[in-house]
Amino acid sequence: MATQLEGTLVELAADRLQDQFRVDVLTGLAQPQKTVPARWFYDRRGSELFDEITRLPEYYPTRAEIAILAERCGQIAAAVGKGRVVVEFGAGSAAKTPLLLDCIAPAGYLPVDISGAYLRDSCAALASRYPGLPIAPVEGDFTHAMTLPDAVRKRPVLGFFPGSTIGNFAAAAAVDLLRAMRATLGEGSMLLIGMDLIKQPSVLTAAYDDTAGVTAAFNRNLAERINRELDGTIPLEALDHKAVWNAGRARIEMHLEARRDIAFRVAGRDFAMRAGETIHTENSHKYDLRSATQLLLAGHWQPFAHYTDSEQRFMVMLCRASADAVTA
Repeated sequence: MATQLEGTLVELAADRLQDQFRVDVLTGLAQPQKTVPARWFYDRRGSELFDEITRLPEYYPTRAEIAILAERCGQIAAAVGKGRVVVEFGAGSAAKTPLLLDCIAPAGYLPVDISGAYLRDSCAALASRYPGLPIAPVEGDFTHAMTLPDAVRKRPVLGFFPGSTIGNFAAAAAVDLLRAMRATLGEGSMLLIGMDLIKQPSVLTAAYDDTAGVTAAFNRNLAERINRELDGTIPLEALDHKAVWNAGRARIEMHLEARRDIAFRVAGRDFAMRAGETIHTENSHKYDLRSATQLLLAGHWQPFAHYTDSEQRFMVMLCRASADAVTA
């Protein structure tokens, strides 16, 4: 297994990802409400800043999810069983991964992330901790169905999608993503997914607008990346970080707001923003048990267990792949 898995690294070419970055940015900036998909936050610097965010006192989701994984390990292990290959979507620093790997005794670990350099660093640390575990990092965009290596497809698989990243997607896109995961993981697979719960707006907004300004730096780093990688001339000093609770859509929204009228170029194209106009950079949808279950069912996953932390701030759900899903 080790030789097969390690010898089958599925990596999207860097130029293909760069092309998609350019298309997404140019398309998004041309819209009446300018927007850039949140997945492009995660270059190396963005991944480092997000890792810092997870340690902030205001940012409760990471601590809550870690507590769930630690406290409910026995129940999760009994439900999942031994010998599954863990496929982690959006692995990043893989900070929570050891909790799961220690819990379920997996047959292999295949993390997928759009930031290849950061991913490889994380995998190097895990390889030192688990010298006998086959680890095969995959640099790519997990929002589309992928073909797993044969060595993985022949074994039972557990998808791992922690951190409430599913909340970054509007309902239709979240369903598409869940169906893509179902197609990637295949028949007989399971999915362990983190989902943030609806709570007091003051708690939510503080988590996305910390007093130290780390989330603001994370948000602005997206504009810095555009300037660096797409020959952009966005005046960074003219953009303010903005985080607001949209009660009607049950989500936190992050924006970059122009404090004055600005004009700039990206990849040879001209753009302008009026004072007060924003680039919508992230949504973070929040759920209750009913809405989370409906979303997963629509995504061809059948929830059969859920776990929350003691303060009811966060939820981890365990699902089976729906037998009647269309995976083509």
